[in-house]
Amino acid sequence: MLIGGFLGVQRWKPIGGRARAVSTHLMDVSIVFFLAGLGTQIGPSLTKFTNIGPAILLQEVGHVLGTVILALPVAVALGLGRTAIGATWSIDRESYLAFAIQRFGVRSPEYRGVFAVWVLGSVFGAVFISLLAGLLGGLDFFDPRALALGLGLGSASMMLGGVGALSILYPEMAGEIMALAALSNLVTNIVGFYAGVFIALPMCQKLYTMWSRIFGRDDLGRRVRGGALLGSAAGGKTGGSAHARSGAAAVEADEPAVTDTVDVNGIEADPTVLRSPRTWLTAFAATGVAGILLNTLGTGSMRPLDVVGVTILLVLTAIALVLARLVPAVPSSIWVLALATIASATFLPIGPFIASTTQNINVLFAGLPMIALIGMSLGRDVKALRSLSWKIIIVALMTFTASFVAAAVIAQVAFHF
Repeated sequence: MLIGGFLGVQRWKPIGGRARAVSTHLMDVSIVFFLAGLGTQIGPSLTKFTNIGPAILLQEVGHVLGTVILALPVAVALGLGRTAIGATWSIDRESYLAFAIQRFGVRSPEYRGVFAVWVLGSVFGAVFISLLAGLLGGLDFFDPRALALGLGLGSASMMLGGVGALSILYPEMAGEIMALAALSNLVTNIVGFYAGVFIALPMCQKLYTMWSRIFGRDDLGRRVRGGALLGSAAGGKTGGSAHARSGAAAVEADEPAVTDTVDVNGIEADPTVLRSPRTWLTAFAATGVAGILLNTLGTGSMRPLDVVGVTILLVLTAIALVLARLVPAVPSSIWVLALATIASATFLPIGPFIASTTQNINVLFAGLPMIALIGMSLGRDVKALRSLSWKIIIVALMTFTASFVAAAVIAQVAFHF
């Protein structure tokens, strides 16, 4: 992401709107491919739900609602506008980032909120959670098991950072803390994404309207009087959906790029690429070859079955994109994660085969092209991201804290009552 970001913002050989338009097309495929790989890692673990207790299930409510209830009003009060929605509807890890790109589009304020929190979480999220877990663990108020369940944030690095801190405080419970945190993280990865998309996000959007009225802010975060806020909120909502639809608009790729045009959020307008069968085939081939190559380099090994596994992931990607076109209300990110999870579940006849062909594919290695392409888009977004300044740091820390603490409190109640 850092290398892609450097290429995106450097001025010696700028990446223009036409190149970014091509990268957006590639990103559409690589994002769904990444989620397909994530689903095949989740599917074989579905049977573990039979042994999950109420405390582990209830803590997911804290992860879903904690950020919306606690962090959203702070973000609106600080003047982030609709960026507050993206920054607080979840802790914004990779699957949420992929969904935001498809749901809102890369030029939307909601996406910038998701992207900013994702970057901050990637850079110092594990350190922050380890400090927070150590602080709360040292208060002797929380049951260590409740704090362990709260660490199921959907981020492996944040979970391990918190587990390390709690294991130092409670060395005799280190094994149990690790097991509970890992199981909680699994639950978050399986159901947290769907809960975030279908529960937390709609709730966040509705509460955003309420808090915007209370704090007198418009969709750009500016202070306004009550009458002006209605029109702004309506305009922001339609503007976001209009952009999401514009991503499917077909324009000839050889038309002049409109790189000097800037919208109200300070983002350059890029042309779009004609989505022909040839361009789709090229995007799929590039994604598959890059996935095999980077997985081989990252894991240090390559099996013939890995090629079969990548092919299966590409097939799932294609099916999801077709289904999303047939049912526009459900984005391909939702389709592919559900399809891949179910297809690799061990209780289905084909599940063990799909799981065996994809078990050596590290989804983070295979998904690196997506991360690089996101970084390269910074040349378009850097002005808007810079305008968020220190405020997004406060909101990100609030989001991480709210998710962890709310889940730990609910787990504490479940354990003791």
